[in-house]
Amino acid sequence: MKQEAALPEPWLRGTLGEIPAVGRAVLHALELAEEDLQKWCGGLTDDELNARPGDLPPVAFHLRHVSRSIDRLLTYAEGGELTGDQITALKSELDSGARSSETFAELLAGLERGAARVRALSQQDLNTPRIVGKKRLPTSLAGLLVHVADHTQRHVGQAVTTAKIVMSSRK
Repeated sequence: MKQEAALPEPWLRGTLGEIPAVGRAVLHALELAEEDLQKWCGGLTDDELNARPGDLPPVAFHLRHVSRSIDRLLTYAEGGELTGDQITALKSELDSGARSSETFAELLAGLERGAARVRALSQQDLNTPRIVGKKRLPTSLAGLLVHVADHTQRHVGQAVTTAKIVMSSRK
């Protein structure tokens, strides 16, 4: 049986050429996140999604955190401050009892909304000052956009690693 050739990572596919470079890189990172999380975590059972091997945060945490942190970071990128609902969602990311179908639905919707928000941001002046958090730490639109990509990929890696550990204990 002949195996299909794997597609190169999104950033190597020559797509999104109409998007300025920084936004394009973020969008490619979000595409890669979806592909990797579907591939490595999509087949986990609810119990596996909530497992904490070696007391690591569960895969469910990382899936929630990816979606919700994108929302929070883009709120700052848009010049806003977090809402009460965003703070409540942040505090519930480690809650147990996640269901795979609901967690993946939230993840996929969050990635889609995040991509739309990145596309809507004006990237004409990436040096536009922005502030982050209660301490109102200084950054820029570019800093936030780059962090969306970096932070997302960091948690994707942690989710994939944890999923592999969980799957290694399957009988």
